[in-house]
Amino acid sequence: MFDGNLTLHQIMSIFTLGPGEASNAPQWSPDGSRIVFVSSLGGSPDIWSISPQGGFPSRVTLGLGTTDYAASHMPQWSPHGRHISYISNKTGTNEVWLWHGSGDPESQLTNLGAHIQSVCWAPDGKSLVLSGNRYGGYDIYRVDLPSGDATRLTQDPLYEVNPVFTPDGKQIIYIRLNETWEDHQIVQMNSDGTGSKVIAEDRDFFDYSFGPSLGGPTVSPDGKWLLFRSQRSGYINYWKVSLEGGEPSPLVPEETEQSGATWSPNGSEVAYVSNSNGTLEIRLASAKGGESRSLFNPGMGVCTAPSWSPDGSHICFLHGTPTAPDDLWMISAKEGEPRQLTFSLPEGGLKHRLVTPEKVAYASFDGLTINAYLYTPKDRRRRYPGIVFTHGGPTSQFLDNYQPYVQYLVQRGYVVLQPNVRGSSGYGKTFEEANDGDWGGGDLKDVVAGADFLKSLPYVYPDRMGVTGTSYGGIMSMNAVCFAPGVFQAAVPMSGYADWPVELNRMAVKHIKLLEHELGPYKDNKETWYRCSSIYSVRNAMTPTFVLHGEGRDPQSDASREFAEALKKEGKVVQYKAYPNDGYYVVNRSNIREMLNDMGDFFDKYLKNGVL
Repeated sequence: MFDGNLTLHQIMSIFTLGPGEASNAPQWSPDGSRIVFVSSLGGSPDIWSISPQGGFPSRVTLGLGTTDYAASHMPQWSPHGRHISYISNKTGTNEVWLWHGSGDPESQLTNLGAHIQSVCWAPDGKSLVLSGNRYGGYDIYRVDLPSGDATRLTQDPLYEVNPVFTPDGKQIIYIRLNETWEDHQIVQMNSDGTGSKVIAEDRDFFDYSFGPSLGGPTVSPDGKWLLFRSQRSGYINYWKVSLEGGEPSPLVPEETEQSGATWSPNGSEVAYVSNSNGTLEIRLASAKGGESRSLFNPGMGVCTAPSWSPDGSHICFLHGTPTAPDDLWMISAKEGEPRQLTFSLPEGGLKHRLVTPEKVAYASFDGLTINAYLYTPKDRRRRYPGIVFTHGGPTSQFLDNYQPYVQYLVQRGYVVLQPNVRGSSGYGKTFEEANDGDWGGGDLKDVVAGADFLKSLPYVYPDRMGVTGTSYGGIMSMNAVCFAPGVFQAAVPMSGYADWPVELNRMAVKHIKLLEHELGPYKDNKETWYRCSSIYSVRNAMTPTFVLHGEGRDPQSDASREFAEALKKEGKVVQYKAYPNDGYYVVNRSNIREMLNDMGDFFDKYLKNGVL
């Protein structure tokens, strides 16, 4: 079946480091002797430690669960290096745990019985500040060491997230979101919760997960300035404002998306990530603003989560490419070649057998340029079926990173296109909002235009097109089946949704906020909600469809089943499968392997027709 190419087992054997968001950024010990990071090297994600000189990493924490939900994450060294705090739900709920440098067993610090959104140490190491939802909304708590006693500092019904201490430990700065999660205030209060005041406000920046996209307020080492992300220029850039208040100003204006900003220990520079069409590079800017310089541009790849060494001489970061997953790297802050510290690829030359995609662009129905990744089997002397693979979100983006699902499909004998359709992040606010109120409209036409692009390639069979994706990618696959009948000859929607009015009554609050932001509040936009729901057009379907999802533990798991049942009721060709012991989104490795095999078999049946 694979003609000597990589097998699914080999592709899945490549472990990855944790996602490169600020909460999981690599962390230097205060003395600079160790770096901790999140990795799935041992199976489930745990916290590992490595010397800046390299060598094999050692495991710091041992997660008791088998999924990401029970894993250890958000590691942070205490200011004196005596502890590492991290979040784990290995006892059933998310709590703060402590690793002890003394050699004592790990201990549970908090007992809030709530989701913990973010954590920050006080400069004296005697307490932590966190955001948790013990009473429904997210509030700020201070937790004392070693007792674990928690004091609730805020009681506003609005979400209050991403708290950090000022360098002197006297104040806490956090973000307060409004009811729609589109506007937010940066608030400062005393460490005991008194004397709060608004430092700055930002508008029209929707954060689907109420905090991670916004990022925390990043305070300068002298405690005089802070950085925050804003879309007010049309792109997500960092803006700088005095802790005394005043008008914010851009740090380094760019027509790219910026993330991961971190001050150098002496406060003279800021390291940040700049995203240009899916390539993520590390750049350095003067704290005074102006021009920035590239510290490391991978060409084709991603660099995330920069972290300064305590002496300011080096920066460690995560770096991956389409043929190599994220690993920990380090580079001099002044000059020099980066050095790789961890090695996720197993021995055996797998990297050279994986496929490096080509970055392409094509015009959609209205002339809008759509950027995409084209993955092609290495032997272009043959012809192959094509698959359009759409990302989740919709406010998300395909990047220059490792895509195991796509690598598997390519090894199996498919040409795969990953388009960043309208609604994607990474290309500015106007592009991101281009599908608002129009799910399954212009964005689906971008997918169809992607299929037309594939059909134009001499090594692709024009009459053998597949479509797939997870979450919003699953939604788009359902939309393709119902709103673009006959364009695709096989569809595999993974963990999608097809009936927005029904989902309003069973989705989690963050999904409802997303729907209200993208489609408008239901009571005033019912027509839009129904028009964008593919389940009401299943009678138009002509595409054989395989509906997949994890078994799930909540009502949203009915979404895919109901779509499959609606197709079946209309006499359409449809298969359906739910994978056990998993959430709605399939994350267990054994289930992923089975799901990818099932997907490959289905595409083979309807797209290859005996042609190899």
